[in-house]
Amino acid sequence: MRQRWFHCGLAILVTTVALSGCVERTLKITTNPPGARVFVNDEEVGTSPARVAFTWYGDYDIILRKSGYETLKTHYRVSPPWFQVPGVDFFTEVLAPGTLHDDHVLPTYELQPVGATNTSDLVGRAVEMQERATFEGD
Repeated sequence: MRQRWFHCGLAILVTTVALSGCVERTLKITTNPPGARVFVNDEEVGTSPARVAFTWYGDYDIILRKSGYETLKTHYRVSPPWFQVPGVDFFTEVLAPGTLHDDHVLPTYELQPVGATNTSDLVGRAVEMQERATFEGD
């Protein structure tokens, strides 16, 4: 009889572990115009619109690059949902059946075209720098 309870308990444990839940976390990063190279914490993760899996909650550095547009460096803080609060997360990650989704959709980032270089301004700044370098040494 004791052995039967042991096997029954073992079967319940194996079934519980096999059906245990997990949490899939993603960031969705979009740009206007689309097609920018997306870097998250200095790692290239694709082109926009990009969906990126992440592991931890906290701060992320985001860099967006597209030819003909200014490079955009920004920052995004990912806060945990209620089911990822310490204490509750044990149940949702280990015991709850199925998969929970924690999807964060970031605001659409507007990329600015590279401004046309004004040649006269550029020459004026160069002359000013040259004069400062020449006269400050005296």
